[in-house]
Amino acid sequence: MIELEHLIKRFGSLVAVNDISLNIPRGEFFAMLGPNAAGKTTTMKMLTGLIKPSSGAARICGYDVQTQPIEARKRLAYVPDFPFLYDKLTAREFFRFTGQLFRLDPARIEHNSQELAARFHLGEFMDRPLEGLSHGTRQRIAIVSALLHDPEVLVIDEPMVGLDPQHARVVKDVLKERSLAGMTVLVSTHQLSIAEEMCDRIGIIHGGKLIAVGTREELRQTSGAVGALEEIYLSLTASVKPSL
Repeated sequence: MIELEHLIKRFGSLVAVNDISLNIPRGEFFAMLGPNAAGKTTTMKMLTGLIKPSSGAARICGYDVQTQPIEARKRLAYVPDFPFLYDKLTAREFFRFTGQLFRLDPARIEHNSQELAARFHLGEFMDRPLEGLSHGTRQRIAIVSALLHDPEVLVIDEPMVGLDPQHARVVKDVLKERSLAGMTVLVSTHQLSIAEEMCDRIGIIHGGKLIAVGTREELRQTSGAVGALEEIYLSLTASVKPSL
């Protein structure tokens, strides 16, 4: 469902993403970990078509993001670490706008938005302007709008930003349920507990390179570390010198 093939992105002399290849099948919950400035967000932006790669290819459900952007984006949802919302709209209006972008019929927009709003505890905020809402509420609205068209692939950068424990649990539960039902989830996070608790496989990016991919047990064997994912992650990132 997600294919990265020798993906490279250069910004002048800086190689931000350095020859990354990765396949994430249907229904897999995949976590992308790495230090700050490792290349995680740049990789996600190339995958979602927001940045053009210097070379290589990214595909969603078999559709090339650069040469077949409409077909790829029909099947994709993306929630960045700082989602953009139209502040003068209410949540209800924003969901209607998002649904129309994906050419959903009005009945489906209404059904999906009401169902998701109830699940994410957004009922009392549906008719309030977005500009007056808290960061955590806006984050939940962004996630609901991403799920509105039932995407086959969800790419989400730091999903728990601003969420209290109750609503973080809701997000975890919904994303895991969707993954088990067949949606492919790619999440980038600094919260190792999310990767440890939820993900089928984990990829670690360091210095623009994908230095390790596997289940937690496979990464443990690769690193030689014992114990929690934190020890495995620190061992792997310490053992590889970035080469930009």
